[in-house]
Amino acid sequence: ENGTIQQLLEDAGVRFTGSSSSACNVCMDKLITGDVINRFAVEGVKAAPKKVFLYNNMLSNSGCGQCAEENWAVLESQLDSSTLCIKPSADGCSTGVAKLNNANDLKLYSAAVTGNMASIPENTLSEPHGQIALPDNAFCPFIVEPFIKTADIQICKKDERDITKEDSSCEELQLSGDSRWIEVTVGLIGKQGQMKALLPSITIREYGSILTLEEKFQGGTGINLTPPPSDVVSAAAIKTAQMRLELTAASLGLSGFARIDAFMHVDTAELIIIEVNSIPGLTPSTVLFQQAMAEDPPLFPEAFFRTIVDIASEK
Repeated sequence: ENGTIQQLLEDAGVRFTGSSSSACNVCMDKLITGDVINRFAVEGVKAAPKKVFLYNNMLSNSGCGQCAEENWAVLESQLDSSTLCIKPSADGCSTGVAKLNNANDLKLYSAAVTGNMASIPENTLSEPHGQIALPDNAFCPFIVEPFIKTADIQICKKDERDITKEDSSCEELQLSGDSRWIEVTVGLIGKQGQMKALLPSITIREYGSILTLEEKFQGGTGINLTPPPSDVVSAAAIKTAQMRLELTAASLGLSGFARIDAFMHVDTAELIIIEVNSIPGLTPSTVLFQQAMAEDPPLFPEAFFRTIVDIASEK
């Protein structure tokens, strides 16, 4: 996904599906992706502020409580947030992603990385969480960002007065809590500069504050609502978000097929980009197929694959 294979194919004059080597290289590194997004300044789209955290920082934290306290105070001040999110700068999906609430969380996370642990056992940190898979390369750069609090989405019983012939459902989805942000994932398909954003999926955590790898890709786990119910976000907001993501894809040079994960404000359709996947996974649980089939007319899997192959053949 970092563009290495694509570069070899480009040098050999071999066509391939997906984005160019340069676009893949940019999107694999969350720090560079964020810089590009903020530089192009698409209206209503931004990347969260980031601070690089290196292995030496981890090493000092893991053996020194005072060092962890000092580093935590600096990060809190620089990012203007009392809760933080840490992740590898150049690794896919949910690998190594954790919510940190205090200096001790930072110390425990750092100790796991520098101790070459394969994962952090569930509920090691101060807030309940599942097992956190860590990257194979402990020396890779990490990034720290403000933690974005999202709204809780709950299934509630409708008031009897709201039940109509057109909509006889007795239940509806409601946002709860103070936040108006939700986490969405959006597939895109098309030629470079002309990519079409599919209908978003709302991603719902079943446990903890961070989506796990299993919730994203393993059948029978995780909840994705495709398309987002009107109880949660309006059609107008969805259309605006799609337009903004298409412009973002163009600014990053994406082509063929891709996926963008973001926090979306349900009222303004503002987007905070989490990550851009230039070669998203295509397992049976992948939401891209659900999103494609939710289009009008629906784009079924065979046609989806045919489309991305046809785009590649025209390069």
